[in-house]
Amino acid sequence: MIDNNSAYTSDNTMRELIRTNSSLLMVLSRFNIPLGFGDKTVGDICTENHVDTSTFLTVANYISHRPATSECIDISALTGYLRRAHSYFLDFILPDIRRKLLSSIDCSGSDDLAFVIIKFFDEYVREVRVHMEYENETVFNYIDSLINGTLKTEFSIREFAAHHKRMESKLMELKDILIRYCPSNNHDMLNSVLFDIINCEHDLASHCSVEDHLLVPKVLELEKELVQKKAETKSEEERLKTNGHESVAQSQPINLSTREQEIVRLIALGLSNKEIADRLCISVHTATTHRRNIVAKLDIHSPAGLTIYAIANHLVDIDDIKIIIKGF
Repeated sequence: MIDNNSAYTSDNTMRELIRTNSSLLMVLSRFNIPLGFGDKTVGDICTENHVDTSTFLTVANYISHRPATSECIDISALTGYLRRAHSYFLDFILPDIRRKLLSSIDCSGSDDLAFVIIKFFDEYVREVRVHMEYENETVFNYIDSLINGTLKTEFSIREFAAHHKRMESKLMELKDILIRYCPSNNHDMLNSVLFDIINCEHDLASHCSVEDHLLVPKVLELEKELVQKKAETKSEEERLKTNGHESVAQSQPINLSTREQEIVRLIALGLSNKEIADRLCISVHTATTHRRNIVAKLDIHSPAGLTIYAIANHLVDIDDIKIIIKGF
């Protein structure tokens, strides 16, 4: 039996998950996991269906308001899940709601309110389509490029996050309009479409929340990794070039050891003492001592000043600094 507050694990049976939260049926569908799995565990079912178990559990836990973080997510698995969710909304549930609306209210032409309701819904669907097609074609393709190791500096995931609008508010308005102003001879059908609208409203809210709180943080991590990798590659290229064609004075700024130059470069890239220590496989105390010595040698006390020093002495490329500023 799963505790009400604990996170789902790979050892729980999938039946237990569905029993505690039936909305996870939609998660199964969007991960392309078929029903008929008997009493198998989450881990076994995910393995059989070539689904990343950690990503599935993170989404399932998050949607169920259980402990979840983006740390263990496979970004490809998550974007696949979100793409299939878009297909569900655009190709199935929203067209189905429209068909039920047409069946439950009089659209013969004598009822102006019915016409306005359908027009309201159609305009809403167009907005959702534009929103989701933008994500499919721009955001997810950008993420694919990151996965393949290409960082496109003309776009960042923070740009998406800053303009990401929730899509369920107009469904709430439509629901209220139908309840308050729309009598119908077909009460069962109208109540049925209202039920579908309410479920779709909640589903869209959950979908947008997954994008905001699971997708965006994971992509930010990937962007930062690529920025730092690119900076390290450029630094190494410049070092090799300097050794072959330039003076030693250019490759080794006055007063700084090779280790201290590397630490100045990492400071310019925005790394903390702990992150520098992890990157260079040294202790935090050693990183702090190096930083103190650098400040004493250069008489430069601020990260901004050290960044300028790093750029002026070719320890870091200014384009990498611009990328960091834009992304963060």
